[in-house]
Amino acid sequence: MGADKKFDIPISEDIKNLVPYSPGKPIEELERELGITAIKLASNENPLGPSMVAIEALKGALDNLHRYPDGSCFYLKKRLSTFLGVPEDMLVTGNGSNEIIELLVRTFINKGDEAVMGDPSFAVYPLAVQSAGGVAIKVPLRNFTIDTEGIAAALTERTRLVFISNPNNPTGTIVRKDAVEALIKKLPKGAILCMDEAYFEFVNDVSYPDSINYVKEGFPVVALRTFSKIYGLAGLRVGYGVAPPDIAEYMNRVRQPFNVNSLAQAAATAALDDIAHVEKSKKNNAEGLKYLYKELEKLGMEYVSAEANFFLIKAGDGQALYEGLLRKGVIVRPMKSYSMPRHIRVTVGTPEENARFISALKEVLAGKAVKA
Repeated sequence: MGADKKFDIPISEDIKNLVPYSPGKPIEELERELGITAIKLASNENPLGPSMVAIEALKGALDNLHRYPDGSCFYLKKRLSTFLGVPEDMLVTGNGSNEIIELLVRTFINKGDEAVMGDPSFAVYPLAVQSAGGVAIKVPLRNFTIDTEGIAAALTERTRLVFISNPNNPTGTIVRKDAVEALIKKLPKGAILCMDEAYFEFVNDVSYPDSINYVKEGFPVVALRTFSKIYGLAGLRVGYGVAPPDIAEYMNRVRQPFNVNSLAQAAATAALDDIAHVEKSKKNNAEGLKYLYKELEKLGMEYVSAEANFFLIKAGDGQALYEGLLRKGVIVRPMKSYSMPRHIRVTVGTPEENARFISALKEVLAGKAVKA
């Protein structure tokens, strides 16, 4: 039997028509192929890395790798409960906040149900909805920002989930408190508003809403958080959701046992106590954005001001600019797959990485391979 043999296995049209997420090649492979030493400013990671407190906790968990992890995330949920001021029965832990999105969809979306979201926004939303047989209703952004009025107009009796990425990935813009509260009032019966706040720690705008407050007040809202971004634990995959107790209880029925590994639990629990690392990361990001904006303005390049650890830069040809920077050893994210072919997305790095990006950008532009 040949390895390329095709099997006549029935597959739903929803699965057949999925366009898989493209993660890109490992940085080590790109360096080998292109003969470069690269910096990665493409995936919105914390350039400072994880807290040393978290690393020490992780090391302390290594001796128990022959044991299954705690299926209830007992210590992590206990620490989160105190940290957030919510009871433990409002918490759902996951293999990154991505899994919480999957749990929401698997729990509340049936065939033909609708989920409304901004476009472009986090790529996982439509993938999860379509794979479950649901219908992803995409509402175009307005000025690079999620259009909550447009989303409200798209709500129907079939709406079960509404996804708001706040700050929005890939644009870095936010939906402010008044707009979120107006949307909550318009939710149809049986609909849940998912506020995906993966980057909320980087936000400085005072009008930004902390969605956990809406959960506490009894609204059908689920707030998503992650340890992948400001805590620098992306490689361990650990996140959580805060939801009304009845919603959390159903999601925990669907959640697989042992879904968060023991190293992730130990590191995340410890990371919450290292406030200094969080503040250092926020400062690095704020100063990095200020520097990058200033340098881009000198070059006459347009950008989208962001409240996250990444932002968009407009170029004549985003793919060409990406390729030009790649040859200089700077990896950014082209936005063609997000229907923004004239843009690239850049993650804020360390001061040295930011300076190298600007230097490479000047060289690429001077080579006239790409027009600003």
